[in-house]
Amino acid sequence: MEYCSTRDRAYHKSAAEVILQGISSEGGLFIPRQIPALGDLLEQLRGADYRTVARAVMGLYLTDFTAAEVADCVAAAYDDLSFPEGAAPMSALGEEMSMLELWHGPTCAFKDMALQMLPVLMSASNKKVGDGKEIVILVATSGDTGKAALEGFKDVPGTQIAVFYPEEGVSHMQKRQMMTQEGQNVQVFGVKGNFDDCQTGVKAIFTDPAATQAFLDAGKRFSSANSINWGRLLPQVVYYVYAYLQQVEQGRVQMGQPVNFVVPTGNFGNILAAYLAGEMGLPVGKLICASNQNCVLTEFLQTGRYDRNRPFYTTISPSMDILISSNLERLIYLLSGGDDALVRRLYGQLAKDGTFTVDGALLERLRAQFAAGCATDDETADTIRAVFERYGYLCDTHTAVAVKVYRDYCRDTGDTTPTVVVSTASPYKFAGSVLAALGERCPDDDFAVLDALQAVSGVPVPAPLAALQGKKDRFTTVCAPADMLAAVRAALGV
Repeated sequence: MEYCSTRDRAYHKSAAEVILQGISSEGGLFIPRQIPALGDLLEQLRGADYRTVARAVMGLYLTDFTAAEVADCVAAAYDDLSFPEGAAPMSALGEEMSMLELWHGPTCAFKDMALQMLPVLMSASNKKVGDGKEIVILVATSGDTGKAALEGFKDVPGTQIAVFYPEEGVSHMQKRQMMTQEGQNVQVFGVKGNFDDCQTGVKAIFTDPAATQAFLDAGKRFSSANSINWGRLLPQVVYYVYAYLQQVEQGRVQMGQPVNFVVPTGNFGNILAAYLAGEMGLPVGKLICASNQNCVLTEFLQTGRYDRNRPFYTTISPSMDILISSNLERLIYLLSGGDDALVRRLYGQLAKDGTFTVDGALLERLRAQFAAGCATDDETADTIRAVFERYGYLCDTHTAVAVKVYRDYCRDTGDTTPTVVVSTASPYKFAGSVLAALGERCPDDDFAVLDALQAVSGVPVPAPLAALQGKKDRFTTVCAPADMLAAVRAALGV
């Protein structure tokens, strides 16, 4: 299995090399030169647990790893201590839909599913192809990735990690998780801007030759834990295969029948992983992309026009407050048959003008595979309350966006295909918004909000969030986007 860049097909790199590097030197994203087929493997995995499915699916892509190395990575990432309730339990909401709960890990968000795996993949890759230099992980986060990456890389030998989050663009609980992070190799910075400013700043550091050389001279090399890193995206493919097998086990579909997936997404990695699973041969029906008021993806998937020149909204679903969706680049590359020249042209235009348009056959391929919709904050809150009243099920502000968009899709299309909604975070990570959606008054104290939500819903507060009470803030530095590199230099003494 070889990998190339979305902006340069001439690359020939192994999985270990692309996991270690993170992003291509010209700014492109690494992608397999061919998508492997599941073939008979899907039938063979009937009844398998999550770890078995992960070993099988990831092994198709990690061909420069031995089977034992892949198994060791899976065992380390998905142990019972990190996922005491199982890696990806599924809850059925009547005959209507199933909720794939990906937030039962150490930080209560779906990012744990990949960011417990990435550090062990990166350590194994470093042993294979590394040059002995310390790895400096740079992360831009809209809320959940940061904490999950910090927890995954905490005190991992041979690594340092620096996380940048929008100072006013995350929930109180997300901020507390990051500001109180433990570990001797971690750094956290607030940024005076939004997530796109953080993400643009990180990419600028990666593609700055002078900065890269300065860190190399200091015995350090950059890599990423965002979903621009293939080692972050690959583990996400697994849970779609597992979810489908669970649908078969529960009798909701027969093997070979399609399943729709509804994915709340901002950076497009989660839904791209579902697309990749479909390209491998998983019987995927429609992929329904759910956005909040920052609906740049909805417009693109419906019209072919991507335009980031629009108002930026700070919403109650902050992990989707994104206008530059990195992984869309990988989708365009795949749908265009690997046309790296097209990708270079489109993303050059995006950098220059903030917009680009696709049409013709490429737009038709998009529409054939994807549907899209969006939800306002009021609609999201109404959905939280309606789902709780009807099913007794408490969903967070991102999952509620997906449910609302799914209901709109069913109303507009009449599609009755069995459907899995991807539930991306514990409702307690956004407890104030969820409590308000249920019509309750929110106390001023963050932890009183958790207690109040537990009293109203009967759903226990997750232990990792309850454990934050009383922890002291360690990281309070806030910088301008232009000063992100200087902040990393100062923190690491480069």
